[in-house]
Amino acid sequence: MMRSRVIETSEGIQDEMEVRLFDEAKRMMRDRGWLETNDVIGAGIDKGSVLEVGSGPDYLGLEWLKKTKKTRLTGLEISSNMIKVAQKNAGEYGLESRVRYVLGDAHKLPFNDNEFDGVFSCESLHEWVKPGLIFSEIYRVLKPNGEFFVGDLRRDMNPFMVFLMKALVKSREMKEGLMSSINAAYTAEEIKHMLVKTGIRNCSIHRNLMGICIVGEKRVAD
Repeated sequence: MMRSRVIETSEGIQDEMEVRLFDEAKRMMRDRGWLETNDVIGAGIDKGSVLEVGSGPDYLGLEWLKKTKKTRLTGLEISSNMIKVAQKNAGEYGLESRVRYVLGDAHKLPFNDNEFDGVFSCESLHEWVKPGLIFSEIYRVLKPNGEFFVGDLRRDMNPFMVFLMKALVKSREMKEGLMSSINAAYTAEEIKHMLVKTGIRNCSIHRNLMGICIVGEKRVAD
């Protein structure tokens, strides 16, 4: 029997110490090549002005900028302390001129209709209180023919994969954070039902060993 979701947070990571630990974890993922950068690009999000929902310390977004040309990134983040870290990291990458960070809640994106050529979000879906609403917001701010990509862990992953992931994480705090995120994650079936209610079409949901990927496009006719 599938266990029920245990809500992790709806306010992001605000504490300075927790932000630092999260930054260390994401930096480690970058160094090991575990970020979803190629998946985002593979979804067709590789040009123009792009929005990242839940940018965190933003190694993913900065790596995306490195691998794409003449692109600009807007990172939407609910934690002001996390934005400070992301801005510092952007400086280390030398990409300050191509990225901006905006403080806000994804349930009501502070952007105009049809503003972005693409939208992506990785590992923040499990923190969304009303995922259907956020998917609708993502669809709203996309330009016609714009693509979106949302990836995250899934609560029903194989227990052996959970064991392996925990073994690769060093500190007790990071292990606890990993398990908290897994317990808060959605299943593919849960997301499928939510998307049906939004009326969003032209999207697909894929499972992998550790998570789910939702890929879609805003068709002109929509």
